[in-house]
Amino acid sequence: MEFTRTYSRQHYRVPLLVPYPVMFSATDMIAEGKVMNLTVFGCTIECTDSLQMGTSLQVRLILPDQAHSLPVEEAEVRWVQGNRMGVQFRKVDRAADFRLHGFVWDRMIERFRTIVQDGLSAR
Repeated sequence: MEFTRTYSRQHYRVPLLVPYPVMFSATDMIAEGKVMNLTVFGCTIECTDSLQMGTSLQVRLILPDQAHSLPVEEAEVRWVQGNRMGVQFRKVDRAADFRLHGFVWDRMIERFRTIVQDGLSAR
């Protein structure tokens, strides 16, 4: 008898209604794309440059909370589907990590409030 485990995320993923710009680089290239969704541990990037699974990257997220980009010192491409790739953050500076957690938390609270308000107005 084979046991099938359902897939579930353990951390909140911020679905972005307006994608954020991102810059990333590998050993032999520099490219730009759009962050389509975001967690504190990674993101989905849409871009025209296709990369291989396992590629190591440096990433700079352009988030609307501050004028400066958020640097991810080391990340890895975990999956590729067409012009989208899943990126896992491997090494993030402590200050950038606090900022990332705060940004995701704020988006999560905004989403929760929207859900609650929609539920109340549907009554």
